[in-house]
Amino acid sequence: MKSIKTIIALMLFVNCTLKAQEVISLYSTTIPNSKVVPADYKESFGGGMYRNVTNPTLEIYLPEKGKETGAAVVICPGGGYSVVVYQGEGVSNAKELAKNGIAAFVLKYRLPSDAIMTDKSTGPLQDVQQAIKLVRENSVKWNVDPSKIGIMGFSAGGHLASSAATHFEKALIDNPKATSLRPDFQVVVYPVITMQQSLTHRDSRKQLLGDQPSQQLVDLFSNELQVKDNTPPAYITHAADDNVVDVDNSINYFEVLRRHKVSVELHVYPKGGHGFIFGRKGWMTPLLEWMKQSKIIQ
Repeated sequence: MKSIKTIIALMLFVNCTLKAQEVISLYSTTIPNSKVVPADYKESFGGGMYRNVTNPTLEIYLPEKGKETGAAVVICPGGGYSVVVYQGEGVSNAKELAKNGIAAFVLKYRLPSDAIMTDKSTGPLQDVQQAIKLVRENSVKWNVDPSKIGIMGFSAGGHLASSAATHFEKALIDNPKATSLRPDFQVVVYPVITMQQSLTHRDSRKQLLGDQPSQQLVDLFSNELQVKDNTPPAYITHAADDNVVDVDNSINYFEVLRRHKVSVELHVYPKGGHGFIFGRKGWMTPLLEWMKQSKIIQ
């Protein structure tokens, strides 16, 4: 049985030739919900992954002039809330989106940690809210349609993306302009959705919520329980034989979205396991078709 560490290792073989146009800090002032960083808590990058993130950023990939569709996606790489699989799930997909006229923003988010956060359960969500706010407020600068800003996440990053899509009504960041924090669409790929013990990815739950979270906290971050009629349209994809994050995370999320009459499309591949995008060329083709059918792109 594949472990999450094995899956992450398989995600590292990525061609990284295209350069980002810009990397920006997520916060221009004090990072919210932060403590003084201990001297032995060092952010590091190796093997395509970030660990111990203390400086959250956005890495920006814009389409060539004349190829812009106006759509934008903030990408949340996975990694079990223990690491950020930055190259394999972030940069590689940003490049592919940019080739297809979609502005892409790779989010290096803070990983939940009692050492650097007052409340570790909200730290990653604060960072993704800030990312959406920045893209929307700079839409003219980056030639983005502010009504076509979506969120994409993989594995635990899929939990973060679905959190952004279901927790947007409460701002966890400073938002003096009352900028909408609602993604206009969501793309979740082999996502962790629930935090309920019977179905969740246990390492992700432990990292985010701790060893013995209250049922109230578990329910709050079980995003299938947070869906409302105004939850953004969704594209969901998973492999049926995923033995790291059970496909029922996606199936249950689909069913709840459908019952709320939220536009949703689900692709379940019979085989591929966790991290299937690395062994399936063209996995993004049906996603791009969904974006066309949904009039996100032309």
